Amino acid sequence: MIKNSICIYHFLVFSWYVLLNYFISKQEGAPQKSHIFQNGGQWKYLTFLNLYLQAIFYGVACLEDVLKRMKGKNDMKFITALRDQLFTTLVFPISTFIFLTFWIFFLYDQELVFPKALDDLIPTWLNHAMHTFILPLSLVEIMQRPHSYSPKKKGLSLLTIACLFYICRHPVFYKLSPVVIAAFFLLNYIFSIGIYLFGEKLNF
Repeated sequence: MIKNSICIYHFLVFSWYVLLNYFISKQEGAPQKSHIFQNGGQWKYLTFLNLYLQAIFYGVACLEDVLKRMKGKNDMKFITALRDQLFTTLVFPISTFIFLTFWIFFLYDQELVFPKALDDLIPTWLNHAMHTFILPLSLVEIMQRPHSYSPKKKGLSLLTIACLFYICRHPVFYKLSPVVIAAFFLLNYIFSIGIYLFGEKLNF
């Protein structure tokens, strides 16, 4: 039987991400913020995409909690596999990647990732919601209930596809040479693999 604390945690975090995404969506029409979101702005950035991913994952986790309490563990293999696949190949690696890269660059030179001009447009709490809290919430998820990892070939293949999809659609890379794009992708992919393997260790 699923513990009540896990059910409550998943529901609260799911609600948090739903409200967060709703709040951000309402900012698109604000004149002073419209330039940030123009041309599908929030869909261009991994930070915003991650918030939708988090909401989807915790929605699946909530659904699994409810169905397991209703039907029992043996009937939920598909939804459990989906939950584990989402978390291990996307949710944890991407959250950790965003947290580490954002704060490393922020501490090195804030203008690289969060120009001071944005201070008046994006409140501090929202910045931390997008770039800080995402990792602690993922770690709590691991501590409450470890997730099953797929064979490395499958897991890393899915992570690779996600990375390629993001690289291919990001408008910034259209201005870079193929060599620079390849180098950037290789370095970030190696970093992502390290995070994936680290998450695998934490879940055992």
